[in-house]
Amino acid sequence: VGAGPGDAGLLTLNGLQEIQEADVVLYDALVSDEIISLIRRDAERIFVGKRANGRSVAQDETNQLLLTLAQQGKRVVRLKGGDPFVFGRGGEEAEILADNQIPFEIVPGITSGIAAPAYAGIPVTHRDYSSSVAFVTAVNKPGMTKEAYWEHLAHGPETLCIYMGVKRLPEICELLVRHGKSVDTPVALVHLGTTVSQKTVTGTLGSIVQHASEI
Repeated sequence: VGAGPGDAGLLTLNGLQEIQEADVVLYDALVSDEIISLIRRDAERIFVGKRANGRSVAQDETNQLLLTLAQQGKRVVRLKGGDPFVFGRGGEEAEILADNQIPFEIVPGITSGIAAPAYAGIPVTHRDYSSSVAFVTAVNKPGMTKEAYWEHLAHGPETLCIYMGVKRLPEICELLVRHGKSVDTPVALVHLGTTVSQKTVTGTLGSIVQHASEI
């Protein structure tokens, strides 16, 4: 189940129904407290999230938990921030279930790459400015060098929604400019998107690093 990017109002009706019918909910670090409070009161809640420089649960451990609990006959929900299939490793978990003949369904969630810009008033496509959008991570694709990865993106879709990129922001800006993006390309950083603590900082590829200390 995709929990969406933070605002409980963005949880789908299907997602809400599933977490209120679950016997066990395995949830991520990115799932908001508002969403957690909607889980059925007597359901078992198990944290399986990952935090940079903090508490983390290995993916293999999560996979095994899903199998064990399902094989015990329990109705299990794997609750993920955003959408399970957008940088959520939902595909890997689904493969494990399929390999073990565990029936499952996927409830999509609203991903932060669309929602956070929207809450900041920024459309990811616009008839006058952008007819294409890509959701990417700051980590290069396997089998592709860093240079090739960012050169590909510099000449690709007009809007780039970059996940997990703030620590590499100076390098990302430099690589995109070096491979052809204009230094004047508009950039927005959105922190804690869709929550009451959301903060947005705007600039260009040439200036955004100077403003990034505010995020």
